[in-house]
Amino acid sequence: MTGAGLPALAVRRLVLWRHGRTEWNATGRFQGQLDPPLDEEGRNQAVLAAPHLVASGLSPDETVVVSSDLSRAAETAATLTGLLGVPLRLDERLREHGMGSWEGLTRAEVAERFPDQYADWMGGRPIRGRGGEEPSAVADRAFAALVDLPEAPVAVVVTHGGTAGRLMERLLELGPDHRRVFGPLGNCAWSELVPQGGRWRLLRHNASVLQLPETADAALAPGPVLRAVPSPADGDATPEDAPPPVSDADAVL
Repeated sequence: MTGAGLPALAVRRLVLWRHGRTEWNATGRFQGQLDPPLDEEGRNQAVLAAPHLVASGLSPDETVVVSSDLSRAAETAATLTGLLGVPLRLDERLREHGMGSWEGLTRAEVAERFPDQYADWMGGRPIRGRGGEEPSAVADRAFAALVDLPEAPVAVVVTHGGTAGRLMERLLELGPDHRRVFGPLGNCAWSELVPQGGRWRLLRHNASVLQLPETADAALAPGPVLRAVPSPADGDATPEDAPPPVSDADAVL
């Protein structure tokens, strides 16, 4: 029930859900394995998204929820376990990609202090001298957390932008030359994968729930809207697609 070269998993459907927004996301500061909490917007994102996830076919007797132990992920996950009435499992192996000397800095600060490293990162090349973790090590530890999941029809894995990206690449058996094939998950967005024909298949990517802005005509703004594909104006575009966004430094790893 997995890709041809991967250990079998005990779950038949995977939902990878990125945590809600933090103040550091909003100001373009790299978080890595530091632990800033959700901001008010991030908490609202989780509250809006959790019922949509439940409505997608999650039931208490068939769903296991596991999260990174960093608070921004664990608090996001708790909105879902609270609705389902299931326990929340915490696993430090689902933490964000360790970013070494970049953690706590903004994009602008990294570009000023480490211009060669920043240029390599923007170009999708290996980053020399930063410290932290290699992408393959992130994929190894995060996939090991999936291997240890109990048998269940569905697992919701609440994690981070970089870690979710490395997990999808591992599950879909994409090599280093195919990194950034998929755009990064936005805050509180999710992707869904299922096994099919001996491999994992990506069913949906970057699904999210948007609260429509207030308008003079209430009929034009009935409430949250489920979105499966990000708009081109999103600040989460990869460097290959658009200039670096001001916000959400962790979105492109």
